[in-house]
Amino acid sequence: VKAAKEHFIPEDLNKVLENKVMETVSDLYHVKVSVVETTCLGDADSEGIVSKSVSSHSDLIPGVYEGGLKIWECTFDLMDFFSEAKIEFSNKTVLDLGCGAGLLGIVALKGKAESVHFQDYNSTVIEEITLPNVVANCINEGSSGKDRKGSNPPAKRPKKGEGSPDVFAKCRFFSGEWSEVSQLLLSSKKPFSKYDIILTSETIYNPDYYGALHDTLAQLLDRNGRVYLASKVHYFGVGGGIYLFEKLIEERNVFRTSIVKTIDQGLQRCIMEMAFK
Repeated sequence: VKAAKEHFIPEDLNKVLENKVMETVSDLYHVKVSVVETTCLGDADSEGIVSKSVSSHSDLIPGVYEGGLKIWECTFDLMDFFSEAKIEFSNKTVLDLGCGAGLLGIVALKGKAESVHFQDYNSTVIEEITLPNVVANCINEGSSGKDRKGSNPPAKRPKKGEGSPDVFAKCRFFSGEWSEVSQLLLSSKKPFSKYDIILTSETIYNPDYYGALHDTLAQLLDRNGRVYLASKVHYFGVGGGIYLFEKLIEERNVFRTSIVKTIDQGLQRCIMEMAFK
């Protein structure tokens, strides 16, 4: 069992962006992973997931590394869906579950969410990828009173960080197994309100995790909340897929689901909306 841990943004934002090279995708900045792979080889990351992933040429090592260094294609499907369906994040509490790069949560932050929490299985992913991405996208946003969207991105090396404290105060970051993170949140002395929106992309590739995922969603979603789950229809080699997960949801009889979008280019993918019955 991978214990839950909360990660905090250091006061000196430049520390988060040290040695990071940024790229842009869909108007968002994200850490260039090949540079992280170079800087974290050997013992530089406490979990050793970077060297294990590189040496085994694998994006998944079940129970060790769950794919968070890579941005998976369904993330972009979900981002497209937000704008097509005009999903409102304003004043909502949002969880980016299995966040990896954290792009979904960053979109929610830019959409004026009240709070956004990020969770990934691996602490290395949170420290080396998610935190820097959130900082790079939120630097100079909010506090100046000007909308900086039109300004130039932090180029290869992000500019010195002056973040808007209110943006970062909205964020919390967690690593660890889903059930452990739920436990941490629900038993915390910090005030915790359940999430209006839970976003999750490509987290149902392994049927072994379905029960834990379902229970986490059931425990953390607000009574009137919505889950938006993006997935390939079938994951070859790992055996998971949308129909198998739907079957488990039906058996548990807690949520109602609807497929709100199907994407047919390449491997068939879809977006499922979930709500309490």
